[in-house]
Amino acid sequence: MARYVLPDLDYDYADLEPAVSGEINELHHSKHHAAYVTGANDTIDKIAEARDKGDFSSIVGLQTTLAFHLAGHSLHLVWWKILSPNGGDKPTGELAAAIDEHFGSFDGLRAQLSAVSASIQGNGWGVLAWDPVGERLITQQLKDHHSNLAITTTPLLVFDIWEHAYYLQYRNVKADYIAKLWDVVNWAEVERRFVDARAGRNGLLLPAS
Repeated sequence: MARYVLPDLDYDYADLEPAVSGEINELHHSKHHAAYVTGANDTIDKIAEARDKGDFSSIVGLQTTLAFHLAGHSLHLVWWKILSPNGGDKPTGELAAAIDEHFGSFDGLRAQLSAVSASIQGNGWGVLAWDPVGERLITQQLKDHHSNLAITTTPLLVFDIWEHAYYLQYRNVKADYIAKLWDVVNWAEVERRFVDARAGRNGLLLPAS
């Protein structure tokens, strides 16, 4: 049976400096993301054990735990890919055109997504997503990992606003952290996910190797 696996990164931990420190990236990837992978695998095992025993008395808690860890793992798969030491600047092509259509301009998107991210109460994620129902780009706030999310949408660009993603470097000044993230956004990867999502494919998935 397939297991969830912590991915290797396309860059060294320190390569995103000065936007995000190497120390933060190492802790974030090797400890926090790894814990979600372990949690998802362990919870799948516990659900299987409950099924084998025919005892589903703990299923509600197990399903909640699985949602938490699996959503955390999935979002981090996007997070590491949409960041790059060669990132920044602005999107181009079809994604740029869609941003102009749905947000008025790139500056409009940047202002809106920054505000969405900065105003999250507690831990969560700021998200640029594709909504296939309205056939449009929208922004969303995820509380923790998996609530307050329109179920049909596909996250394309995610900003991790959990304190472990920034606090060692930026302390409580989330706005400064968010401003620096724009300098390392990998727009080619965001556009790949946009094209996939708009075509009905799951933009969360990694590209085929």
